[in-house]
Amino acid sequence: MADPTGFLTTPRQTAARRPVDVRIADWREVNASMRHADLERQAGRCMDCGIPFCHSGCPLGNLIPEWNDLVWQQHWQDAVARLHATNNFPEFTGLLCPAPCESACVLGINADPVAIKQVEIELIDRAWAEGWVTSQPPAPAASAAGRRVAVVGSGPAGLAAAQQLTRAGHAVTVYERDDRPGGLLRYGIPEFKMEKRRLDRRLDQIRSEGAVFECGVAAGGDVSAAELRRDHDAIVLACGARVARALPVPGAELAGIHQAMEYLPLANRAVAGAPAGQAAEPAISARGRDVVIIGGGDTGADCLGTAHRQGAASVTQLEIMPRPPRHRPAGQPWPTYPMTFRVSTAHEEGGERVYAVSTQEFLGDETGRVRALRLAEVDVADGRFAVRPGTERELPCDLVLLAMGFTGAEDGELLAGLGIGLTPRGTVPRDDAYATPVPGVFVAGDMGRGQSLIVWAIAEGRSAAAAADRYLSGTTTLPAVIPASAAPLRLAGR
Repeated sequence: MADPTGFLTTPRQTAARRPVDVRIADWREVNASMRHADLERQAGRCMDCGIPFCHSGCPLGNLIPEWNDLVWQQHWQDAVARLHATNNFPEFTGLLCPAPCESACVLGINADPVAIKQVEIELIDRAWAEGWVTSQPPAPAASAAGRRVAVVGSGPAGLAAAQQLTRAGHAVTVYERDDRPGGLLRYGIPEFKMEKRRLDRRLDQIRSEGAVFECGVAAGGDVSAAELRRDHDAIVLACGARVARALPVPGAELAGIHQAMEYLPLANRAVAGAPAGQAAEPAISARGRDVVIIGGGDTGADCLGTAHRQGAASVTQLEIMPRPPRHRPAGQPWPTYPMTFRVSTAHEEGGERVYAVSTQEFLGDETGRVRALRLAEVDVADGRFAVRPGTERELPCDLVLLAMGFTGAEDGELLAGLGIGLTPRGTVPRDDAYATPVPGVFVAGDMGRGQSLIVWAIAEGRSAAAAADRYLSGTTTLPAVIPASAAPLRLAGR
């Protein structure tokens, strides 16, 4: 079959390529074949790299050149094995990670980087479709020697730790205060960004390997810290950093002003509980409202897409920082992760983005509900924001969503019962092996690192599992991906 576009072949290894058979009766198969061929060609670009830096940009240490080479050679099942060797949940990172690996791609120095995320998600989607993803329960001998471990929290760090420890032979119980496991993967990430079926099938896999989930159980309350220590030989804390950043300006107490993590979980619950094909109306809805989202990050974009789907009259997203450049700034050279102007699918759907503004005050109506906010343009000098005189104006709104990030972990009954205090950064103290000051208690993910990326959470969950296994068994075969002090790629001295 001729290939005039070069879509199916590249100058290298042309004889090894598989043509797409246009005689296939089902055109869905043709489309899948074309997509796979396109991915193979994209993965083949990775082979032009001399010394790869992509796995240095990735805290999981994903073996990106290896599975790209296997995809290029059409050894898809082997590529899945290499992908799973370092990442328990590639479909999560393939959809939700901002891809620091692509920022560190060598080809990105003077061309477009390899589309690593796209290869990753297509690879794992095919693996599920082909039945290549299977349970990996521990051997009977490992289970007989295992100990009892409590994992508190079922977000990406907790799930990674639970799966690794279960596979090592330990009897793992995951405690989740929500009614269903998944943490913010379930109730924080909107369905349009990651379908919950992807989460549910991973949960089924983890259960089939032996882990037990106790949902609707608040650790420290429903089950006390003393009971957790009594009934388990080790504890891994993975509760996240869920204390939201407030906006202390006049009028912040008005009705209609909510944190993003009040709004998004209600929207997700409504979608999950609605009959197929029907819209659901959550307790906090953007339907018919003029919505303002304060915060320009991923959470703000999630609010934006959700507000669109609820039928908002208008949506405006505010960001205090200036609009970033479209291309890598000179002060953020390869292979560091650059702050550039990014457009998510939610932004493509509509709404206005306003940069370099600061909210000065919320204004209410006669019923006590927000009707507008007063904002002003700001300049940044020496790391400080200064209001530009004469730029204040009102922006009408009757729903405000605060998406300004998180300040740290919750300092509640669980930590008090364990006798652990927070650091000045709002995180749980730990050493480089993820151990807290309390013997047998470890911490992973945002609870110990502070607000970070999903790929760091999975890496920390895997590493904390190795530390807990070593504590319980004296040794471990689980990979310790990164020490707790590991940091993203950055310029020396910064």
